Parts: sequence; structure tokens; C-alpha cells
Amino acid sequence: MSAPSPAGALDGIRVLDLTSVVMGPYATQILGDLGADVITIESATGDTNRVMGPGPHRWMSGVSLNLLRNKRNVALNLKEPRGRDVMLRIAATCDVFVTNLRPGPLQRLGMTYDDLKTARPDIVYCQAQGFPTDGERANDPAYDDIIQAATGMADATRRSYGEPVLAPTIFADKVSGLTIVYGVLAALLHRERTGEGQRVEVPMVEAVESFMLLEHGAGAVLRPPMGPAGYERIITPERRPQRTLDGWIHVMPYSKESYDALFTAGGRHDLIGDERYQHGRARIENSDFLYQQVRAILAHRTTDEWLVFCRANDIPATRVVTLEEIVEDQPEATHPVVGTYKQVRPGARFSSTPQSVRRHAPFPGEHNREVLLEIGYTDAEVDALQAGGVLRTPR
Repeated sequence: MSAPSPAGALDGIRVLDLTSVVMGPYATQILGDLGADVITIESATGDTNRVMGPGPHRWMSGVSLNLLRNKRNVALNLKEPRGRDVMLRIAATCDVFVTNLRPGPLQRLGMTYDDLKTARPDIVYCQAQGFPTDGERANDPAYDDIIQAATGMADATRRSYGEPVLAPTIFADKVSGLTIVYGVLAALLHRERTGEGQRVEVPMVEAVESFMLLEHGAGAVLRPPMGPAGYERIITPERRPQRTLDGWIHVMPYSKESYDALFTAGGRHDLIGDERYQHGRARIENSDFLYQQVRAILAHRTTDEWLVFCRANDIPATRVVTLEEIVEDQPEATHPVVGTYKQVRPGARFSSTPQSVRRHAPFPGEHNREVLLEIGYTDAEVDALQAGGVLRTPR
């Protein structure tokens, strides 16, 4: 008999997931990949991510096949008092509660930190929403597009391209999802040391502001300011992949030696020793000029020729890889209902507690009976809840 696979780092941790769309489900997907037992509460009408793009089944999009993995699913009517009772009984068995409901709905449903703490005094309660709960916008709706516009992301693209443009990815949702993960992990570590649970709040606007201002605060963070916001080397429109004779590449010379090698290879001996690239600050101040020179040089050889050259000279470089190629590079898995799909690899590797995909994405209500029997309900009680519309199993 083969030895069992090592458990993930969060093996033994149970997470109650009352989230929707992407930000929260992405966070709980990562917690599940790390070994946690994630129980998702979903409405019978299904979450938005189940219809984000094409899919092999009306309840399963390509997005949800990966986003909902490593989770068990209970479809529960929380507006019904017995539904809330079920939720609190599940919460009493959980270490972590994650939600992206706004303060108003949480209050109306009776799912605030104080409510959950009554069920489980040491619970780690993570509440994520668009804006801080102590501000005037606490109950304003917010999606990725709104947060990109509210946190400087759209303004950074305006500086590059002349008008505000949103990043072609759900940037704010995913940054906020990662922030939820590290917030939960830090709170679990605190509980391990002290026995104390706590409430963790992740306002999307603050998570993304923190992310954006790391470099784009620039001289504006100083008092008095020593320059405008925006890291100049990053926001220049000249910072983009370069054409070669047969395709696209991105070469990023980062040192004097890199520029020396490129200018020599390109026959630009007139630029050797130019003051505009001799030290780091000069390269930042003259980034537009340097990007232009590199682009002109790269146009005269093939992508493969430049990759060989850059590797030999220790210059960072890659060909431009398509989304389709990245998808093809992922491993294949077989969902028991919808068939074969590409399973997106987790983003970190552990030598002793590897991440893993132990459960395929569930359908709404797939684990109603399993979870409720675990927490003490009888089969007859589950049947009654099902008949009364508290538990829901969609067709």
C-alpha cells in the first residue's frame, strides 16, 4: 500500500465560506488548496461565477471548475429562521468564517461577528467588502471595476495611455482575495499562540491602495512632496513588449552591463558609455529613451536568437506567451460529472505540506446531507429541512 500523501498546512482547519463572485471564493479556494475543509453556503439559484464564461454544464463554468474546488457546498435559505440556525450550527464547528456581504445584509441576516462569536467564541471572522465599515461608503456596492477606478489603477493607466483604462483582469478582486488569505492566516497564528479569535476586515479599497502605492506613491509620499505620484519607469507608454523579426519578446535590461551587451550586439557603439544608463537613477530618469533604443535593436533578429543572446548575457527576457499556451501547460483533471478540464496549478510549492486538489468543484447543495449529518442532524431532520425549503437542491 502506498504511503498517504502529506497533509496540507491547514489540514484540520475548517472554513465557513459565505462569499460570492470571485474575491471571496478565490480566497477560500486558496485556503482549501492549503488543506482546509471549506464549507461554502450558496443560494439555490447559484453563484455568479458559475456562469462566468462558457462551461460544460449550466451550473459549472470554466471559471467555477477551478474557483470552487476543494469545497463542500450547502445550499441554504438564510432568510428563513431555520436556515440561520443551520448556519450557526455549522459555524460552531468552524475555525474561520469568511464573508463578502456588506454590513447591512450581515446585520439583517444575524451574521455579524458578535453573532458568530456566540456560536464559536474563538472564531476567526473575516469580513471583506468594497469600503471600510467605519466610513460613509460602508454599504455601497463595489465590484472590481469600481475599485480599480477608486484606487489609482485607472489613473496610472491614464498617465501611460492618455486616458483611464482598466486592467484586463479582475485585478482588485484577486489582490483583495490574497489579502483575505494572509489576514486569515495571521489571525489563525495569533489564535494558536493565545487562544483568541478576532475579526479581520479587508476593505477592497484599502487592500488595493496599499498594493498600488508601494511604488506609485513615489515622491508624493514624502512630506513635503518631492515629486508627483507615479513611478516613472513603470507608467511610461514605452514600457511594453518589443517586436522581433518573427514575433514578440520582452527584454528588460536592468544593469549597465546589460545595456553594454545589447548596444554592442545591436551595433550601437555610439551609445556605449552614455551617461543615461550608467547608474540606476539615470536609467529610471531616461527610461523612455532607453526603451526606444532597445526596441529598435530587437527588431533586427528573431525571438529565438535574442533569447539565446539574453541567456548568455544574463539579461532578463522571455517571449510573449499567449493565454492559450498557459492554459495548455496546466495539468488535466476529470470532473466526475462534467468531464475533463484543465486544473490550474496552485501558486506556491511546499516541501513538507504540499497544496493539493482533493475535491472537484461541487454543484449547489451537493453536500447538504453530508455536512448536516456531521454536525448532529438526523436524516429525518435533514429531510424536513429539505421539504420546508430551508435546504435547497436545484434541478
